[in-house]
Amino acid sequence: MLDATRGSDCIPAMRINSFIFLVVSTLALVVTGCVSTIDGRKEVANPVVKDRIVRVYERPALECWAAAKDVLAVNGTVFSEDVMQSTVSARVDTRTVRVKVEEMDKKMTRLTVQVRTRFGNSDLDLAGEMDKQIALQLASGQSAKRAK
Repeated sequence: MLDATRGSDCIPAMRINSFIFLVVSTLALVVTGCVSTIDGRKEVANPVVKDRIVRVYERPALECWAAAKDVLAVNGTVFSEDVMQSTVSARVDTRTVRVKVEEMDKKMTRLTVQVRTRFGNSDLDLAGEMDKQIALQLASGQSAKRAK
């Protein structure tokens, strides 16, 4: 005979699995989402991916600053220049490109290029391209606007 009062054995296990899934998905939403940009702001993005390239150039900071501004202006639309934090931000295609220029000493400058998509993913290919164009402009010594 069938035992009608017993119930199903899989219901408690399914409740536990559903609860664990709910906890994990909530933690995933809370943990991911807010990252720091190189200009000190916070934005929604994926924090577990590499989104920046750091290079050191044997050039003065002002020369690197001018080269970064020129390259970003040629490739996109500059929407922010923060002289106090030495950052330049631009929109290149649908990407947000930020460049930070830090003086290490009189002749050495650290240049950080960060690129994020509209949905918070990184684009290291574009970051590498911007870094390469800045390096080429520093090597040539001419303005990117005059070169094109």
